[in-house]
Amino acid sequence: MLDIKTLRYFVAVVDAGGFTAAARRLHLAQPAVSMAIRKLEEQLELSLFHRRDRQITLTDEGRVLLEHARRILRATEDAELEMRELHGLTRGEVRIGIPSMLGSYYFPPILMAFRYRYPNLQLSVVESGTRRIQQMIEAGEIDIGVVVTNDPPAELESYTFLRAQMMAVMPLEHPLARQASISYADFFNEELVVFKQGYFHREVIDRIAAESGFTPKIGFEANLIPLIKQIVRHGFALTTFLEMVVDEDADLVARPFDDPVWLDLSLAWRRDGYLSRANQAFVEFLKQHSEAVAGT
Repeated sequence: MLDIKTLRYFVAVVDAGGFTAAARRLHLAQPAVSMAIRKLEEQLELSLFHRRDRQITLTDEGRVLLEHARRILRATEDAELEMRELHGLTRGEVRIGIPSMLGSYYFPPILMAFRYRYPNLQLSVVESGTRRIQQMIEAGEIDIGVVVTNDPPAELESYTFLRAQMMAVMPLEHPLARQASISYADFFNEELVVFKQGYFHREVIDRIAAESGFTPKIGFEANLIPLIKQIVRHGFALTTFLEMVVDEDADLVARPFDDPVWLDLSLAWRRDGYLSRANQAFVEFLKQHSEAVAGT
């Protein structure tokens, strides 16, 4: 019978890239980890790792076990969490991934209001691109996260809390600022500053460029919104933002595209996973907030 502790050691060796690094993560002596993996291989009568010149790689059999091990460990963690939560919503943690654009301009008052209502719950916020956030949810690294659900992934459950429009952003004195809307041709004729791959900001630009047959002229790549604003403000490039990002910037202008670009932004979690009571509370809190905003 496979042992949960040994499976944890196995996954730690894979994730750390070696026995010594895994032992440090597990706060164990390296020989104890090596011995546990040797016993696991003897039990299965299979080799799980290629061992060459102090480097290890998974065998085909090891890759198969890794998939099962991750699934078993996630299920075990879900079961342990659910049992702990039978004591009530007096403790718990919300692990949420939020893209920087929304983390800076949409979520701060929501997170603070939630913490005020549930002072015993801990909020752990990770900033990343929506593509990476989706991967982190699937891997169990975070519990919930913000994703773009115009094309919702089948493995995730989601709730759309915001439909927002991506706008072309330029300095106040830019010639295009006099137009009511911006064509893709005019936008892609300009030098652009964009987020790096994996962020919905970048995916939107890449998608509309591909669909309209243009090649973006990318002069700058940056994930720092203040830096992107400064680049645009000084006339070095144009960009796209949700309108909320430049609402209070008097020297920047946001214009819709001739063919509007709408995004459905959703809170997502694993369809086959256990959503803790703390995370359920956050989902319900966000629903109430978005419904209240929609009703005003």
